[in-house]
Amino acid sequence: MRSVLLVDDERLIVEGIAKVLDWSGLGLRLAGTARNGLEALEAIERERPDLVLTDIRMPGLDGLGLVERTAERHPRIRFAMLTGYKDFDYARRAMQHGVRHYLLKPCSEQQIGEALTELARELEEEDERDGFLSEMEQRYRRMLPHVKEQFLKEFITNRTYGSRDLALYQSLFGMELDGRPVRLMLLSPAGEPDYAQLFALSNIAAELIPGILLSTTIDGTLLVVLDDGGEPDDEAARGTDGAVEAVGTMRVKEAKAGSPQRLAPELEARIGRVQETFRRFYKLEATAALSSAGRMVEARRLYREARECLAHRFYVGDDSLIVRSDLPAAQGAEALPEPDEERLCLLLRSGLADEARLEIERFLGELAERRAALPAARSCVLQLYAAMIRVCPEAEAEAFTLRAAELSGIDTLAGLGEFVTDSAMRLADHYHRLTLSRQSSAVERLIAIIEQDYADSGLTLGAVAAGQLFMNADYVGKMFKKATGESFSAYLNRHRIREACRHIRSGGDARVAELAERFGFGDNAPYFSQVFKKWTGRTPSEFKKCPSDF
Repeated sequence: MRSVLLVDDERLIVEGIAKVLDWSGLGLRLAGTARNGLEALEAIERERPDLVLTDIRMPGLDGLGLVERTAERHPRIRFAMLTGYKDFDYARRAMQHGVRHYLLKPCSEQQIGEALTELARELEEEDERDGFLSEMEQRYRRMLPHVKEQFLKEFITNRTYGSRDLALYQSLFGMELDGRPVRLMLLSPAGEPDYAQLFALSNIAAELIPGILLSTTIDGTLLVVLDDGGEPDDEAARGTDGAVEAVGTMRVKEAKAGSPQRLAPELEARIGRVQETFRRFYKLEATAALSSAGRMVEARRLYREARECLAHRFYVGDDSLIVRSDLPAAQGAEALPEPDEERLCLLLRSGLADEARLEIERFLGELAERRAALPAARSCVLQLYAAMIRVCPEAEAEAFTLRAAELSGIDTLAGLGEFVTDSAMRLADHYHRLTLSRQSSAVERLIAIIEQDYADSGLTLGAVAAGQLFMNADYVGKMFKKATGESFSAYLNRHRIREACRHIRSGGDARVAELAERFGFGDNAPYFSQVFKKWTGRTPSEFKKCPSDF
């Protein structure tokens, strides 16, 4: 129930309004009265009313002054003003403080009640709006971390994302992404990926490494985007003696812009603290792989570089910090070919084994031509294999995923090629058999429809494909001809003529018009005769005189 303060220097007017209004009937409560603006200010501080009905001209502090001073401290209080004709222009000054309701003296009980209830309704609507906006803001804040994670994952894995998307999301997140140098870091616990461990690793990294812009999990690893624009503060970099000592044993030279530079000791120490903290709590080692610096729009390239570094842990062991200069080959990650994952997956799903084999051979040939080092080649092949896992049948997904571990034991590019090609051929064969099965089922259903509805003159391939099979008519037509050797219309007409011949042999009526209508040709008797003669070599009348098998 909204409370109301009445303000007027004429006692009779205040008392009259206070007595005559049905406050409870209006859903309001009278909080008090005041004789001028100064008394009203005291009452407002004491009672905190929702609504104020005030005269304009009063001694001490007039109504306009009351509105202005109240708006400074209590902007949610709503005003309605009592005014005479000569005060109306003066009253308009109150509009800048949100006053929209004016009552011209003398006014009735009904007018006052309507003005106050309208003010109360405005407050209710504002409360509802504020509540809705507050709830939306809370939902947005709860959702924002997940949106950031998903954006980063899509930006890394989806080639359609580009600078426009980056501009949109950096506006949404309220952070600059495109204009600052970044590094991508992968943190991977030893053993099988575990979401709880990755979540803990993410929290540890967020606490110990400042400048983390975004993070997400991809393929069982934690991916972190680091701001590379400034030096960390000395206090946070010192860390524990054990962490700094452990990091000091690592080889962490960084090849940046073509000239080797040491990785910032502060960042090196912080990453070491993350690994040490994770090892202390989970009794597990975590490998860190760090890309060189680049712009956020280059994130896919930087990610491939970080993956290549991470793959090198097969040689240096877990709990390492691996950067590009640690790799045995001097070639940069940008020199490596990028597998066309989307095309390969499309070929596999289509069951096109030969085309898939050629795509893999093309990619491996580029790796060989550029003399990619084994860790880089293994990383690229692993990337390709990971794409194949995504299209693997659910029943075989677990076994297919476990086979990825075999890549670590393959020491030649030819061996890697044989492994991934064999896996691809298995997938292509599965989808080829699945496609044949689906096609066979569709053709069988199409034949059943012909046998059941051949007498319907409106039976067409387009109608059946769209209305009953829910498939593209051209695709269904090609599939049907491949399976039967005939087009849909030829098969349908042949079946209709076969049924007509059966009818004639059984002694049925052989009049052309009735046969045409009975066996799906409608009222087109000449066309029926033409088709009948095409398939039997005789007209219906000739066939009746000397029926034969057809």
